[in-house]
Amino acid sequence: MAIDRTLYREIPVTNGLWASAAALVAFLLGGFASFVYVEHHGHIVTGMTNHVVWGMPHVFAIFLIVAASGALNVASIASVFGKMAYKPLSRLSGVLAMALLAGGLAVLVLDLGRPDRLIVQMTHFNFTSIFTWNILLYSGFMGVVAVYLWVQMDRSVDPKWTRPAGLAAFVWRLALTTGTGSIFGWLVARPGYDAAIMAPLFISMSFAFGLAIFILVLQGLARLGDTPLGDVIITRLTRLLALFVAVVLYFTAVQHLTNLYAQEHAGFEAFILKEGGLYTTLFWGVQVLLGGLLPLALVYGRKGPVSAGMASLVAILVILGGVAQVYVIVVGGQAYPMELFPGYEVSSSFHDGQIAAYSPSLPEFALGLGGVALALFATGLGAKVLRILPSNLSDRNIPSDS
Repeated sequence: MAIDRTLYREIPVTNGLWASAAALVAFLLGGFASFVYVEHHGHIVTGMTNHVVWGMPHVFAIFLIVAASGALNVASIASVFGKMAYKPLSRLSGVLAMALLAGGLAVLVLDLGRPDRLIVQMTHFNFTSIFTWNILLYSGFMGVVAVYLWVQMDRSVDPKWTRPAGLAAFVWRLALTTGTGSIFGWLVARPGYDAAIMAPLFISMSFAFGLAIFILVLQGLARLGDTPLGDVIITRLTRLLALFVAVVLYFTAVQHLTNLYAQEHAGFEAFILKEGGLYTTLFWGVQVLLGGLLPLALVYGRKGPVSAGMASLVAILVILGGVAQVYVIVVGGQAYPMELFPGYEVSSSFHDGQIAAYSPSLPEFALGLGGVALALFATGLGAKVLRILPSNLSDRNIPSDS
């Protein structure tokens, strides 16, 4: 069967689908309960303080937002770079990208303390703030990807518009991830941020995180929908994921080597690389080893096709390493004290000049997992009501010369 005649269908209703939906709804209810609890008692019930104002919910939110951009990478490979083997996955790629962004933004909105103030953010713009630009980038991403999906799915639309729509979505998602990375790169007061490398680092992170989630979601939906899924497409995706992981490691090395060269960042680098306790363990043990070197060894250390189980293991390791990386960047960057008066030691009753303590609370985890559940539930709902999943992804339906 030719790739351009791929048949799409909705996921049928099965016991597995109902069980998956019930599990996700349980996490959604847990996230909503966490929001109500924090809204009633205040952020004092969380581990966040006036030193660490971005906590575990922000780690989840930023991870999901960054991954949303990367999840669209599969569609971009097909429409922008002409790799037709990925074309059957383009619709799922777009829906997953929108769902991940919605899940990440939901966590941020519910963590504002006053979610109704989002109306102020949407009606009053300060264009000197990177946060204002990100609001426009996030909303624009939803619109651009929606148009991209419409062009792909509406048979009355001339197929020649698929590539321009895909190119627009590709450029927009690069701008979105650049804006997210620039939030940290432009915070010059924090020695752990303040670096232009943050933008390309976040772009590379998006490629890896989004593709890892896409692999797991694709496998999950294929099982729920009883869709044949061959080794060819899984091997392609997993080897591409390993390449993105290598790029993330490269930009991470450049970031820290650059900081080590600059004396003003020497204290922060010593904190993250040697003396940071949990942050050092997460960096070397989880981010670099489990989420970086081990996946590379699993993929490139063997020949032949990648099995479904190996692909899942590699994707899970990359996600764990990604969460650790975002945690080290977000929380570790705040835990290290700001240099308020260069050349002087600072101490006060507000613990200025000291490493800030932070322990995430259960409501923070519940709220973050609620955002993940929202993204997965929205993707599953899209697969149930829209024809985004191919009916057959066996090896014989994947062109070998593309």
